[in-house]
Amino acid sequence: MAQVQRMSRLMIKTLRDDPADAETLNHKLLVRAGYVRRTAAGIWSWLPLGKKVLDNITNVVREEMDAIGAQEVLLPALLPKESYDATGRYDEYGDLLFRLKDRKGADYLLGPTHEEIFTQIVKDQCSSYKDLPVVLYQIQTKYRDEARPRAGVLRGREFQMKDSYSFDTTDEGLAESYALHRAAYIKIFERLGLDHRIVSAVSGAMGGSASEEFLAPAPAGEDTFVDCPACDYAANTEAVSFVVRETADASAHGPVEDLDTPDTPTIETLAAHLGVPASATLKNLLVKVDGEIVAVGVPGDREVDLGKLGEHLSPAVVELVTAEDFEGRDDLVRGYVGPQGLEKVRYIADPRVAAGTAWITGANKINTHAKNVVAGRDFEVDEYLDVVVVEEGDPCPRCGTGLKLDRAIEIGHIFQLGRKFADAFQLDVLGQQGKPVRVTMGSYGIGVSRAVAALAEQTADDKGLCWPKEIAPADVHVVAAGKALQTELALDVSEQLNAAGVRVLVDDRAGVSPGVKFTDAELIGVPTILVAGRRSAEGVVELKDRRTGEREELTVAEAVARLTA
Repeated sequence: MAQVQRMSRLMIKTLRDDPADAETLNHKLLVRAGYVRRTAAGIWSWLPLGKKVLDNITNVVREEMDAIGAQEVLLPALLPKESYDATGRYDEYGDLLFRLKDRKGADYLLGPTHEEIFTQIVKDQCSSYKDLPVVLYQIQTKYRDEARPRAGVLRGREFQMKDSYSFDTTDEGLAESYALHRAAYIKIFERLGLDHRIVSAVSGAMGGSASEEFLAPAPAGEDTFVDCPACDYAANTEAVSFVVRETADASAHGPVEDLDTPDTPTIETLAAHLGVPASATLKNLLVKVDGEIVAVGVPGDREVDLGKLGEHLSPAVVELVTAEDFEGRDDLVRGYVGPQGLEKVRYIADPRVAAGTAWITGANKINTHAKNVVAGRDFEVDEYLDVVVVEEGDPCPRCGTGLKLDRAIEIGHIFQLGRKFADAFQLDVLGQQGKPVRVTMGSYGIGVSRAVAALAEQTADDKGLCWPKEIAPADVHVVAAGKALQTELALDVSEQLNAAGVRVLVDDRAGVSPGVKFTDAELIGVPTILVAGRRSAEGVVELKDRRTGEREELTVAEAVARLTA
């Protein structure tokens, strides 16, 4: 049986003021309440109360993964470079990888995710279709060298993650494994008390087909997602697709006409000079794709989503051009680029730049723009890609209703990977017909430490943290108001509750004022607070619900009965 946690012996130091570098609610409160402490940028130490919350989340995840027949393993965090060379991800990850050499000069990395190693494990252990399907998972520390760690434990350079992988011999089997994980994730996040949305997502460097994210709406979220108020459509903004416009009649527009537009290198200056809306202009953004200059055309009132563009063109590296890239390129006039003069440049356009639409755009001459530049007549689009930043009110791809935008924290992501990793390692098993069968995979992740931050963001109030019961570091926070009699009663009640299986944190600190104890109890966020206060001599305590603030005076026996029912 667990012991009562006594704050007189607990390593905890609460703070009255927010940390100077904290911008998000979870960062402020987890530090102030003594759950975590910063060790370095993006690297956090979990203190006793924080470790309990982290373990409670881990236990929920483990129980639900075990319930679908998944088997837990633990793989190393220090990994050989060769495994990631086989899939190309050693280079694809770029600066996100922590790379190191051993004393013999061999290359290693700290694992950002473990698809390669799980694939090799199964290749080593499974040889027949009779060995499959199998689902393996681990709960382990991952490492990514984030350029700008932020928001406390929400975006760190090391973090706790549950990653699982399914191995099947058929696409139908993969779909079943995917559905099992999806259902398990819903149960996990419901048990954790996390408000969440399931949204369509892009697979990115992971590859594969079906991909969904589990998002926890919160102002501190780094993800933006869309939600349709009229149907059940929801998606990460990078996964939203615009319905292609029908081809317009090019004959309705006159010939191309040059316009004198001095000092108008931006859409804003051009629109103001001509007295037209920005939507009438065509913006041509130049980027480099694996070093080759490519033009991206979008309506002038929209911005190019470089993340979405990068997802479309992955694994190619996409970066903005620099001033040096214009040197020696007479066909590229900075600030006045138009698609009708880009014979040597690949041209990608957003679907809104449909064939037959007319635009005001650069004339490829200094201080000059052109009007009546018609797509399909005056220039050709090499490839249409949905690459604009999604805006509030854009039409829902499913029903056409204006979309709503919201911020959220990504807490889970599931992929139908297919055979990308199996192909890289030639993961075959002997099939029922006696011939080799290529295995197909799924990959499923939950951010365990991110879930701590997401819960803090969603459940905290102006007084502090307010954990759901299953996740809190204790079920009841007993507060001794200060006098010896009150402390004696608080300890007695705590032992009774503990004997009945209730997890108890008791504030028995001497020399600490009742006001500080009450403030700390609300800051720490245990769901029920029991106070041994002014009526302790009568054997009466106060029971308070941390979330609602409701209070009730009960005898000790009544309080113990209520809390152990």
